[in-house]
Amino acid sequence: MRAVILAGGRGTRLAPYTAVLPKPLLPVGERPVLELIVRQLARAGVTEIDLCIGHLGELIRVYFSENSHLPDGVDLRYHWEDSPLGTVGALRQVPDLNDTFLLLNGDVLATIDYAELIAHHEREGVDLTIAVRPQEIETSLGVVEGNNGRVTGFTEKPRISLTAATGINVGEPSILTRLPADDSPFDFPDLVQALLGNGGQVSAYPLEGTWFDIGTFGEFEKAQAEVERHPELYGD
Repeated sequence: MRAVILAGGRGTRLAPYTAVLPKPLLPVGERPVLELIVRQLARAGVTEIDLCIGHLGELIRVYFSENSHLPDGVDLRYHWEDSPLGTVGALRQVPDLNDTFLLLNGDVLATIDYAELIAHHEREGVDLTIAVRPQEIETSLGVVEGNNGRVTGFTEKPRISLTAATGINVGEPSILTRLPADDSPFDFPDLVQALLGNGGQVSAYPLEGTWFDIGTFGEFEKAQAEVERHPELYGD
């Protein structure tokens, strides 16, 4: 099985740390988040990993040039973004994506059964599968409900329930045909809309384990605590 990891973002929400260190190399526990992802994938039987890198990407390449940081049997390849290509536009840099592949963000950490995710994707027979999970967001405002200028209700700081994409996906080569031919930025929501608007099929896979988006300080701290408690679950 092959996986593509998108690791070219600037990580602006974690500044100033990401001014000198690419977000995928931020340590969670005793290893960078990207190394934990690579080790999880290797444990799941993934042998080919393509890294799409940009901002401070040379540091990522140097880090993994140490054999001790790379699990045995994993072939790691690098693809450079000279300018930002969007959250999926970097797929244009990856050659020979001719079979089903995992598509992951380089800053998400989860306990997920990749084999079951791929099996779900194959059962559904779709172009793209998105791993999703319920997410509750607490607002910081009082929310007014009304009708014809009259207030009918008021809720202080309500919690909103959403179904969130986790940054863990499975794609078919067919999704590459939805990318623009030029090097204009193209994001994951653009890909989903392009599929849905042109006869493509997209499925959702419920992620039931833990999940952390390392892109914010709050989630970064939660991930630190979780990996320290259960390092064995995260490839450490």
